[in-house]
Amino acid sequence: MENKKVYLDNAATTQTAPEVLEAMLPFFSQNYGNASSFHFFGRQAKAALDEARIDTAKLLNASPEEIFFTGCGSEADNIAIFGTLAKAQKKGHIITSKIEHHAVLYSCQELQKRGFEVTYLDVDKGGVVSVEHLKNSLKEDTLLVSIMHANNEIGTIQPIVEISKILKNVNKNKKNPIYFHSDAVQSAGKIKLDVKELGVDLLSLAAHKFNGPKGVGALYVRKGTFIFPVMFGGHHENGLRPGTENIASIIGFSKALELSNSRIAVTHKKNLILREKLKDGILNSIPDTIINGSGHNSISCILNVSFKFIEGESLLLRLDMKGIAASAGSACATGSAEPSHVLSAIGLDAVSAQGSVRFSFGFYNTQEDVDYVLKVLPDIVESLRSMSPVYKKTSNSY
Repeated sequence: MENKKVYLDNAATTQTAPEVLEAMLPFFSQNYGNASSFHFFGRQAKAALDEARIDTAKLLNASPEEIFFTGCGSEADNIAIFGTLAKAQKKGHIITSKIEHHAVLYSCQELQKRGFEVTYLDVDKGGVVSVEHLKNSLKEDTLLVSIMHANNEIGTIQPIVEISKILKNVNKNKKNPIYFHSDAVQSAGKIKLDVKELGVDLLSLAAHKFNGPKGVGALYVRKGTFIFPVMFGGHHENGLRPGTENIASIIGFSKALELSNSRIAVTHKKNLILREKLKDGILNSIPDTIINGSGHNSISCILNVSFKFIEGESLLLRLDMKGIAASAGSACATGSAEPSHVLSAIGLDAVSAQGSVRFSFGFYNTQEDVDYVLKVLPDIVESLRSMSPVYKKTSNSY
């Protein structure tokens, strides 16, 4: 009998919604013009692009000229970080956190090699940055602060509004402002994003995290923010991101953001019920487990669990054999032998971190999905632990 198929890796990517696919299809076969072309086909594509930009801006409480479409969230992060620092008169100071997505962390590490100073802020056991620590880390030559909105491995939401208020107050007395960037790739579609309320200067998004297509993202750049291109070519996206616009995917981005925003409350409630059911079921049926992150201050779709005395990769393989898709953390870090930098940052020991699994829910998950996971997971864990000499030794010591 074929196993039931359960997809619990929505933090990695989501199913493209049927409504989104329907909106995209005409731009592959009918309205296929290049938006930079002068003729009718080009004007038709340009009109669709303009409309998508207007719609996206409205959903973020931004202006259309503040929205720039990119190829993905990582590209949006890179443009935000390197673009705001491209014309810095001298190498300055950057502040970020130890639990950022690699698109931000690796960008900051590269800037260190180029002479910039970077402060990597610690987080507490729940994965939250200390606003006071950030405030005390500011320097006269601080140029950029980049703190993610919601973490992609443990779901923790950061105090973005509080940070932006501090930076605005500091900027009153600074000739060169400190720009504030936030990677909102994991929170878009799960939390209503209002760039004015958040107080950020730059915000990154990616469509495939909220039931849109892969290969398209967006960067909000507040009017007045001095940002320069890091790639060069045509005049596309007002010169910030050259290259022929992916009209079909941009239409999909706009439609997916509209759709996900319209059902945020419903999706949040459903995912919270599913997450808590899975969490309680695991804690009640599987001993020696640790729940990672701050459940009360996080997006409702992520549950990160460490199963002691086994390796997460082995568990994922067994789950996959049963038709269950989950992950060991960020999809961008798959294949790395190193423990998760996020779990290490919240104080989890390396052995427990290696035994961690991220279950992440989406709009299409059901109670039956969780029931099936709870049916097969205990036996899989017990089977793997039975082969662990460490577990046998620990069990025999009682």
